[in-house]
Amino acid sequence: MEIQHLTEAVNFSGEKMQKNSLFESQNLFYDAYCLLPGQQQKVHSHEASDKVYYVVEGTGRFTVGEEERDLGTGQAVIARAGEPHGVQNETGENLVLLVTMAPPPRH
Repeated sequence: MEIQHLTEAVNFSGEKMQKNSLFESQNLFYDAYCLLPGQQQKVHSHEASDKVYYVVEGTGRFTVGEEERDLGTGQAVIARAGEPHGVQNETGENLVLLVTMAPPPRH
């Protein structure tokens, strides 16, 4: 049985948002994204993958398609395949997200 503890995956860098892998397979990935105040994941899209963001801690400004909205602890949002999406931390507090993407993008 594969088990991860979220607190071990939460770490931040002053240089850029951190993507910390919890689980990865050929079918999905499950990461902890850690954003300090002012950091962001630029708007982008994945033509063949859905992505779900779940806010563990803090508040993020999410863009999905043409919409932009602030989401806080306990809220989740999905970006379906082909939809532009991204997140910004415009607050003075840290932002921790759980992010699932299926299938994972092929490089």
